[in-house]
Amino acid sequence: MNSTSNHSHQREFELGDREFRFLASFLSRETGIILSDHKRQMVCGRLVKRLRALGIQDFTEYCAMLDGPKASAEIEHLVNAITTNITNFFREPHHFEHLRRQVLEPFAAASPRRRRLRIWSAGCSSGQEPYSIAMMIAETLKPADAWDALVLATDIDTNMLTRGANGVYTAEDAAQIPETYRKRFVRRIPSDPTHIQMGDELRRLIRFKRLNLHEQWPMKGPFDAIFCRNVAIYFDKPTQKKLFNRYCDMLSIGGMLYLGHAESLIGMNDRFEVSDKTVYRRIR
Repeated sequence: MNSTSNHSHQREFELGDREFRFLASFLSRETGIILSDHKRQMVCGRLVKRLRALGIQDFTEYCAMLDGPKASAEIEHLVNAITTNITNFFREPHHFEHLRRQVLEPFAAASPRRRRLRIWSAGCSSGQEPYSIAMMIAETLKPADAWDALVLATDIDTNMLTRGANGVYTAEDAAQIPETYRKRFVRRIPSDPTHIQMGDELRRLIRFKRLNLHEQWPMKGPFDAIFCRNVAIYFDKPTQKKLFNRYCDMLSIGGMLYLGHAESLIGMNDRFEVSDKTVYRRIR
């Protein structure tokens, strides 16, 4: 009896060809995210909890909901379930060393009239990347109150943005932060020794906002640097090309674009030149 019940329960949430094609088309249209066929089981596994929360019996019913007036309210939950959020502090450390040498130190040494610094962490996930950037800023630009510095941290996943804004991480996560930064910027939580919190100095530097990169962007820029690492891999080539061109428009001439280790601008955009490994400088 139990085995039969389990079998029928599994079949209840099978994601068929038609439903998967609908979800793939829906996500591509609304967010630019591309779901290839080999991700079907991943999509099914991640959405089962959402179907149960809605009291929906199968994916046919769920797709029908997305095809109706409730779609706009559901898309945020769908994206939160589908997107992968793998991040850590100072991931790909050569990027942060490059940021210090090529962006922050020249900025600090520039004319006193130049006080405005803007860096965008696009696809910031749960916040480790923008906090890493903020540590570099706070360490390099002294005194901090002499500069108009800000990190914009955006993501499509509201659950991740809430975590980032709270600035609370496990002590294991914090072990990835260099010791000198950890001593200065990280606070212990007396009631919970297994977690830490980012200090106020960093949190004042960051603004967490929800943004779908596929839609209109409300900010005007210009930015001195943009981090968009391991985000473009979710998009097809035409969408990537459009995205990189929009980033270029948002950067100052000479501004830097940091991509993930599996991403490249080579052959995609002639408005950048290579500055370092997966780092590109806007030249026009």
